[in-house]
Amino acid sequence: MHANDATNPAALPDFDIEYRPQFFTESIADSLFRQLRDDTPWTQHAVMLFGQKRPAPRLSSWHGDADASYRYSGIRYEPLPNTPALDTVQDALRAIGLAFNSVLCNYYRNGTDSMGWHSDDEPELGAEPLIASVSFGATRRFCFRHKTLGLKHELMLTHGSLLIMRARTQHAWQHAIPKTARPLLRCGDPARINLTFRRVYSR
Repeated sequence: MHANDATNPAALPDFDIEYRPQFFTESIADSLFRQLRDDTPWTQHAVMLFGQKRPAPRLSSWHGDADASYRYSGIRYEPLPNTPALDTVQDALRAIGLAFNSVLCNYYRNGTDSMGWHSDDEPELGAEPLIASVSFGATRRFCFRHKTLGLKHELMLTHGSLLIMRARTQHAWQHAIPKTARPLLRCGDPARINLTFRRVYSR
């Protein structure tokens, strides 16, 4: 296996994920996409890059229990209450045994919106961070790279899909959503909405 072409996920070290490409049916996913797009209070937050605050290359919104404040990229976010669409997705996760108290919503307006390399391993997420990532809208490429071994892997995250990333993955790997000139459109719309559910612990 070439160090920069790791195509067999079962052979990857500390790679503990589960991908369900049709977690929601197409009709339910279509409805949730519209609700999330129209009812979420989207904001262009700031991120810290090279010691300076810059506008994030996407819109986002942080929701959850009242005590689920969260620090990301040097910025602390206080949670908003869930919308009905977020409750619907969270209930679906509970039905398969996944319980969370918060969710980061990201709105990628087109292929120029992106997410840089990072791991979801902030101290507020505890020693064994578990992330459930649900995607709606345009298909986007989701990239992994091992923190020390140079290994890489990619997934195409589709409309209505669920990606579960367990603690070993967060400790050993980073992930990113790169920019693209041609996102795989959903009904002619280049937008993608992603919900990353997590459990935040009070500190």
